[in-house]
Amino acid sequence: MALFSFYNMRKPRQFEHKPIYYDPHKEEMAERVSKIKRELGMEEPLEEYKPHIKGTFIEGTSHLKKSLDKGETPRGRRYKNVRLIVILVVLAALFWFMLWG
Repeated sequence: MALFSFYNMRKPRQFEHKPIYYDPHKEEMAERVSKIKRELGMEEPLEEYKPHIKGTFIEGTSHLKKSLDKGETPRGRRYKNVRLIVILVVLAALFWFMLWG
């Protein structure tokens, strides 16, 4: 029993690339037509995406949502981190002076 058959070899899948053509004139024309239709009321106006996206990351994470509910701002968190680093540096300097100073 042979594992390979030399007569019925499968051909590898071929790479199929379908080129995408960009026609700026056609796109500008479609944009103008849709703008005119929106102005005439034949088409619904476009929705603004920014209000829907803004703040969704914070709402999706529990720890950021808690800090937002407490009233903390990103600037306040940064200030707390800097203050912690300064305190650690001062404590390390005091420790060093007490042992080797």
